[in-house]
Amino acid sequence: MGEDVPLDDIERFLLGARPTLTRVEVADQAGVPLELAEELWGQLGFARTADDDVAFTTHDVEALRRTAELVSLGILGSGSQAALVRTWGRSYARLAEWQAELLAGLALADDHPEQAIVDLVREVTPRVEELQDYVWRRHLASAAQRLLPAVEGSAEASRMSVAFTDIVGYTSRSKNLTEAELVDLVETFEDETTRAVVAVGGRVIKTIGDEVLYVADDPSAAVEVALSLTARGEDDDDPFPRVRAGVAHGEVTSRLGDVFGPTVNIASRLTSLARPGAVLVDRGAFEALTGSDDDPGTAPDGTPLAKLLDRAADELADLSPYAEHGGLKFRRLRRTSVKGYRALEPWVVRRAKRPS
Repeated sequence: MGEDVPLDDIERFLLGARPTLTRVEVADQAGVPLELAEELWGQLGFARTADDDVAFTTHDVEALRRTAELVSLGILGSGSQAALVRTWGRSYARLAEWQAELLAGLALADDHPEQAIVDLVREVTPRVEELQDYVWRRHLASAAQRLLPAVEGSAEASRMSVAFTDIVGYTSRSKNLTEAELVDLVETFEDETTRAVVAVGGRVIKTIGDEVLYVADDPSAAVEVALSLTARGEDDDDPFPRVRAGVAHGEVTSRLGDVFGPTVNIASRLTSLARPGAVLVDRGAFEALTGSDDDPGTAPDGTPLAKLLDRAADELADLSPYAEHGGLKFRRLRRTSVKGYRALEPWVVRRAKRPS
């Protein structure tokens, strides 16, 4: 078998047919302007081809026709088309890269790697395709239950808790690890964090190497995850890395699977302020967890008592004891200035000791 035959076989199998069409012919047969087709393919991350390159099949025609139908139905409107299609492209490109690396590694371990990769692709692809469709539908069902009941008249913003958890000293630590050890560290961190988040009904938004961003509707759930992960990181017998975390609660804008807004920014800033093994929460999370958001009124001179209490708390922050509430302990820290926030209000949160 020649060296190029397996790759030809793989391409034909994955694309469903041997390429026989140029991009101009695909656009023409789909009834879509070539400019729109090129724009969509670019947003998906597909390699650009010349007008006379035979790189497409009839399946590309059908896919482009369906995409045009989504545009006509308003699903891919002018405001969302680029972002949504780019999200598809990035997500599937990363998934495909990982899957191809996995199959290539298995094939290289075989005595006949060229034939092995062809056999693996034929055996594995249909099963993976079915599983991906299943996983997507399950996640879509979950998202529908969460989001669709509030569609009428609602904006994309809602109140929730946002948390970041990151590995302490990741940059310096990565310099002393082999590539395999670094991959194992990151995978352990991401896998175990995801398990913890899902277990309390939260949702992992994204992983960024040494950091995981997740959200939860219930602030106690978000804090529970952060406390459990930091506790694991402090256990020398647990392979989970040492971490720190920040949790903020407030209005969050959700779009295309990501979250935005000041609450997200505050959670990130809190994480950067947290000491190794510590969990910091903002005022919004503190008030939601303790129910202490009542307005205390004003002083005789008209000064809001909340402002006076904040000043006193800043003065006594280093001396103030932990206050217990609902199985948690909180201690107010001094307000601090960070990028974008002149007076960020952090609280350290820990688990209260259970009576013996």
